[in-house]
Amino acid sequence: MMESLEKSAEIAIRQCMGVKSGESVLVVADKKLRNIGLALWEKAVDVGVEAIYMEMTARKENGEEPPDVVAAAMLAADVVLGVTSRSFTHTVARKQASKNGARIATLPGITEKMLQRTLNADYMAIARMSKKLAKVLTDGKLVHIFTPEGTNISISIEERSGYADTGLLHSRGDFGNLPAGEAYIAPKEGTADGVIVVDGSMGSIGILQKPIKLTVENGYVTKIEGEQDAKKLKLILEKYGKEARNIAELGIGTNPQASLSGRVLEDEKVMGTVHLAIGGNIGFGGLVQVPIHLDGILLNPTLTIDEKVIIKDGKCLIF
Repeated sequence: MMESLEKSAEIAIRQCMGVKSGESVLVVADKKLRNIGLALWEKAVDVGVEAIYMEMTARKENGEEPPDVVAAAMLAADVVLGVTSRSFTHTVARKQASKNGARIATLPGITEKMLQRTLNADYMAIARMSKKLAKVLTDGKLVHIFTPEGTNISISIEERSGYADTGLLHSRGDFGNLPAGEAYIAPKEGTADGVIVVDGSMGSIGILQKPIKLTVENGYVTKIEGEQDAKKLKLILEKYGKEARNIAELGIGTNPQASLSGRVLEDEKVMGTVHLAIGGNIGFGGLVQVPIHLDGILLNPTLTIDEKVIIKDGKCLIF
């Protein structure tokens, strides 16, 4: 396993991030993911760059800001890898560091098995598909999503930009996840209406025992129904107020090596799935800033954009 971890860490540093001589590389981790964080740091050292390892107290929720000292270090680095149990993808600190030119990959909740499995994918093919789908999202206006479990929702994406999470982060300001493999967009606030039935997994909960039904009106979740997992979601959201119930993201998975594992980092990349997130989205073109961002994975979806079928029963029709 150690040999596999070292190989995956090397792919992340050399291929995905394209680290080169003269750069500074910052690895931000917490105690739970220390082994992976240190493996990445060691591979950065092997490249011969200025490599820094910082370990912070684990955040309580996805989207919670890192400490000021970490945010300051991110601003100063050429390359940042966030190997943390909770995601700082959708934070002001990450957005400011990206704007300052840092190439950033976040790996929230990553496991050694996941790293080994998903970093062996064909990232050139993933990049091609993700970019095509991102353009379709950018050019689109109105999305409809349906699933066998009962999802039926319309969302406006007009005048918003789609993004491709390709796993190839070689240019100044590039940002994405590792493992990568999705196209995503921040819907227009206040436009989502209908029903979402999350039947795959949910951020901060994992693989669902029973589906969670979300009623959405004017862009916000107004009702959460279901069994134990629905109750857990209500408890997580209640302290953050209305903005935590904002429909924050629409994403499409494009990684054929990813599988449903209960860790949203991988789950949202599963080929042919759609994810809808609630909470903050200011980090990728939205207007809502709240320290939580939870993705809900929808299985076997049918997705149309301006009445053109993009995904049919979990099969992507864009190649």
